[in-house]
Amino acid sequence: MMPDNIDNWEGVVPLLFNSLLLQFGIELSGVRLLRHQDQRAEKGRTPYQLWRDDRPAFEAYQSTQSFGNRSRLSPSTYWVSFVVTPTQEALLAGIYHSQYRGPNDVDIAWTHADGINLTGTCDVYELRLDERATDLEGRVVIDWGAGTRTWIQRADSQNKVVIEIARDFKEPSFPGFIHFIEPLSRIENLPLEWKSNLSNARGVYLLTNPGTHEQYVGSASGELGFWGRWLNYVQTGHGGNVGLKANPSDYQVSILEVASSAATREDIIRIEELWKVKLKSREMGLNR
Repeated sequence: MMPDNIDNWEGVVPLLFNSLLLQFGIELSGVRLLRHQDQRAEKGRTPYQLWRDDRPAFEAYQSTQSFGNRSRLSPSTYWVSFVVTPTQEALLAGIYHSQYRGPNDVDIAWTHADGINLTGTCDVYELRLDERATDLEGRVVIDWGAGTRTWIQRADSQNKVVIEIARDFKEPSFPGFIHFIEPLSRIENLPLEWKSNLSNARGVYLLTNPGTHEQYVGSASGELGFWGRWLNYVQTGHGGNVGLKANPSDYQVSILEVASSAATREDIIRIEELWKVKLKSREMGLNR
């Protein structure tokens, strides 16, 4: 792994992604870098999740493009695709030979959400995976830079720094309940191991408004534990709580206490009430 701040490491020369492409004999002028992170994606169907869980669906997703992308994509012979992970890293998904085929002549169903591209409403590309680079898929993480809205870039004008080349593809390990801190906006896209751990645990959690720093203490005692309760906030924005309805935000969520497996719902509520008293979340926070 590269140092966190390259500028502060005298003598360290960062590895640049284009050097990997050149080793494969790929002409940089014909390469387009694609960073896939689609805000329209539904739960379980982000580009990263499609790539991880259903490779044909991912490749169908990226093979259809809007007409507006044609000028940036059609001259290229290679697409180097990256998917944004739950930790917001740009992870190499694959290097593809690309060939423009024209507008779609049949309706094409979306793979990332419920929807359809009607006939003649999008461009279709034939993509063929370059077998020379498959060993790097899921292992290379690059620094995309600040221009994340510009998700199609030319390799010959954007030589990205390689942050990491992992030994194998592996999602980040669960940090543990005490160290877990995430914004609610990321809850749906957490790694599978994280979702499993959070679904199997119940207890008391804390929501913090990043703007006002006001706090809300809540409890999770349902079938899907912490993860199931937090999904309700993601879907509704407030989970039915009066204080949160009046203060919409992308709340930071953390865990105050994990209940024992033998704890009843009443036990968990008593623990929740104690935390409300400790943090004075009624007097100074968002509990009502």
